[in-house]
Amino acid sequence: MSVSYGDEILAQLRERFPSATVTHVEEIPASPARFAAWPEWVDPALKRSLIDASLTHLYSHQRTAADLAWAGRDVIVSTGTSSGKSLCYQLPVLTSLASDPAACAMYLTPTKALGSDQLQAATRLVRSIRGLSGVNPAPYDGDTPVEARAGIREQTRFVFTNPDMLHAGILSGHARWARLLRHLRYVVVDECHTYRGVFGANVSLVLRRLLRLCAAYGSSPTLIFASATAADPAAQASRLCGRGVVAVTDDGAPTGEKSLILWEPGFIEGAEGEHGAPVRRAATTEAAGVMAALVRHGARTLTFVRSRRAAEVVAMRAAEDLVVAGRADFAQRIASYRAGYLAEDRRVLERALDNGDLLGVATTNALELGIDVGGLDAVVMAGFPGTVASFRQQAGRAGRRGQAAVVVMIARDEPMDTYLVNHPAALLGTPVENSVFNPSNPHILRGHIYCAAVEMPLTEKDVEAFGADEVVNDLVSEGFLRRRRAGWFAVPQLEGDVTPENAHATVSLRGGSGEQVMIVDVSDGRLLGTVDAARAMSQVHDGAVYIHQGEYYVIETLDLDDYVALAAPETPDYSTHARSTTEITILGEAHEIANPSPGLWLACVDVEVVDRVTGYVVRLPDGTVSEHIPLDLPEQRLVTRAVAYTVDPLVLDKIGISAGEIPGALHAAEHAAIGLLPLLATCDRWDIGGVSTALHQDTLLPTVFVYDGHPGGAGFADEGFARFNEWISATYDTVKSCGCEAGCPSCVQSPKCGNGNQPLDKHAALKLLGALVSMSQGAGARPR
Repeated sequence: MSVSYGDEILAQLRERFPSATVTHVEEIPASPARFAAWPEWVDPALKRSLIDASLTHLYSHQRTAADLAWAGRDVIVSTGTSSGKSLCYQLPVLTSLASDPAACAMYLTPTKALGSDQLQAATRLVRSIRGLSGVNPAPYDGDTPVEARAGIREQTRFVFTNPDMLHAGILSGHARWARLLRHLRYVVVDECHTYRGVFGANVSLVLRRLLRLCAAYGSSPTLIFASATAADPAAQASRLCGRGVVAVTDDGAPTGEKSLILWEPGFIEGAEGEHGAPVRRAATTEAAGVMAALVRHGARTLTFVRSRRAAEVVAMRAAEDLVVAGRADFAQRIASYRAGYLAEDRRVLERALDNGDLLGVATTNALELGIDVGGLDAVVMAGFPGTVASFRQQAGRAGRRGQAAVVVMIARDEPMDTYLVNHPAALLGTPVENSVFNPSNPHILRGHIYCAAVEMPLTEKDVEAFGADEVVNDLVSEGFLRRRRAGWFAVPQLEGDVTPENAHATVSLRGGSGEQVMIVDVSDGRLLGTVDAARAMSQVHDGAVYIHQGEYYVIETLDLDDYVALAAPETPDYSTHARSTTEITILGEAHEIANPSPGLWLACVDVEVVDRVTGYVVRLPDGTVSEHIPLDLPEQRLVTRAVAYTVDPLVLDKIGISAGEIPGALHAAEHAAIGLLPLLATCDRWDIGGVSTALHQDTLLPTVFVYDGHPGGAGFADEGFARFNEWISATYDTVKSCGCEAGCPSCVQSPKCGNGNQPLDKHAALKLLGALVSMSQGAGARPR
C-alpha cells in the first residue's frame, strides 16, 4: 500500500517534534468535477478568451449562478475555496459591459489583497477582448493616488473598491459618481461571510444606502454575492442587502485529497507560567518550526497567525530554523504579510508569493480570502482562527490546483483551542456558524441614517425600510435632522463633532474609533504602519515593544492628541503586555431575563464599561515577568450589550464554594466562558470582554458579565444568552478535561486579563460550572 502525501509529511513532523501530540488526523478524499455547457448568452469573444486560457468547461454551480445573475436575480454562490466563484460574476458582468457601452459594474472586497487579485484577473480578460476596450477596470480605495481619482470617476465602467471607500469616497460624493450610479447593472459582493458583527451591520447599511441612491439615479443593479462558507447563505446575503436572494450551494468543482492534522504542542520542561502553571510551547514558535520543516520538505507553505506581531516573529523564526538546518537559500525566501504595511510593500509580497519566489509566508488573515496564491502545498495555523468559517477558508488556501495538500492546526494554550483539538467533531463535523450582525442596532444605525440624510433627504419609505423611526426622532430632537414636506433633511451645525460636511468621516465601518494612530520611526521619519486609536493604548503605549518586517522598535511616545506613536529602533530581549482595570454598570431594564433554577438568573442587558490601561509588564523570553511599569492614560467608555448571570451565595455555599473562594471561582469561570463563546457566535475572544465580581453594585449578588467589545453590541452576547446551556456545557468540559493542577492558559488563564490572572481558582470554578450546567438545563433554547 502506497504512503500518501499526508502520511509522508506527518511522519517527518512527528520525528521533528517528538513532544507534540497529534490529537486527530482527518483524511478528505478527492472528488471529481461536474460540468455544464456554456450559456448561449455569453459574449462570444469572452467565451473564446476563457477557452484559450484553458477554461474549456464550466462547473455546474458556475452555470447556475451565472444564469440567475444574467436573468436579473440577486444570487449568492456559496461553494468551496478555489471552486471558481469569480467566473460566476465575470460571465454576466463582462457580457453586459460588452453588449451595452454605457453599462457599469462595481466589485466590493473586504481586503485589499483580494481586490487586487480580482482586478488583475478582470483586467487580463478585458484586454483580450476588443468589445471591452472601453471598460477600464480600476481600483478605488485608500491606496488610489488622489490625482488618479477624477479619471476613474469619469472613465471606468468597472470599479473595484471596498465597503469603507464606498461609504466615505463614493456615497459621500455621489453627485460626482452620477454616471456610474445611473448605469450600474451589477454589484459584486465578494467573501460576504466576513461581514459579521459590527462590520457586518455597517456593511449592510452601506449596501442599502447604495441601492437607495441607485434608485434615485434610475438604476436597479443585480447583486451577486460570493461566499466560500456560510451557515445559511441566502439569509446572510438577504440580511446584508434587505432583498430576497437565491442561494447556489451545490459545488461542482473537483478537489484534491487533503490531510487535516490537529496538533497540540508539548510542555516546556521546567518552565512555569503565572502562578506556577505549566507552560506549553507557544503556538507561534511551533508554527515557525513546522513551516520550516515543511519548506525543507519542498512544500510551499502559508502560515496563518492571529496578530501582526506574530506574523513578524513566525517568519523570522522559520528563517532562522532553515539557516540552522543548512538551507540559508530557503531562509531568504521566507516573508511575513499583514495589515498595516504600506501599499507598495504589500504589492511586492503579493507578486513574489504568486510567482513562487517565496516558499513560505507567515500572514494574518489578510491573506485568508480568495486571492490566488498559486500552488501552495501546505497551510499551518498558529491557533484556531476564531470561526469554523475562517478555519475552512484558511485550510482551503492549500491544494488550489488539485494537488494533494496538508493542513496543520496548532492549538494555542487557551480554552477554545484545547477544546477543539480534543473534540475534533466540534471543528470538523459541524456546520459553520451563523454570521451574527444586526443592522437595526440603533448605535450603528444612527450614523448611517444621518449620512443617508446628508446624501439625499429621507422619505417616509426610507425610514420604514431602514427601521429607523426611533433613531430619526432622536436625531430630530437633537437638531441633526429637520422634517419638511419632502422628508427629513440634514441640518447644518455651527459647532460640534458631527456636521453634514464630516458625517461620513465620523462613521467607522470596522468598529474602531475611526482615527488611525501613525507609527513613525524617529530615526528617519519613515511611516511604519498604523493602528486604530482605540487599540493604541494597549498596543503602542509608551515603552511598548513593536515589530515591523522583522525589525524591533520600542515606542518612545504615544501622542493621542496628534494620533502619532514615535518608535525607536532597538533590539530588546523582552516583550511587553498591557494591564488594565475594568468597571461595568447595568443601564436600564434587561432586554431578556430567565430564572431557569432557584438561585440562578440569566439576563441580556445594556451596560457601560469603563476601561483604563494602568500599566504594562515586561516579560522575558522564558515567560517570567521582570517588572511592572505604571502608565497614566485616559479611560475609555463603552456602552454595549452583555450576557450576565448571577448566583445566590446560598447556592454557592451549598455546592462547596466558600466566601473566600467566590472571587477566584467567578473570575476563572468568566475567563473560560470568554474562551468558548466563539464556538457558538461568529466572534473572536478579542471581540468580547468580561467582568466578574463577588458583589456587584447593581445586582447585589455574585455576578459574571461577558460583553461585546463594540458600541451598542454586535450580537455576540445575545447569542450567549440564547444558547447559555450549550455554551456553559462546553466551558465545563474544557476546564474539566484540562490536565493542569491549578489552572493554565488552556483552561482558565486569559492572555488579555487586565489583572494578571489574579485571583483564579480552577477547582472552585469547576464546582460552579458543573452547577450552572445542571441549573440551566432548558435555558437558551431560543432558536438561533
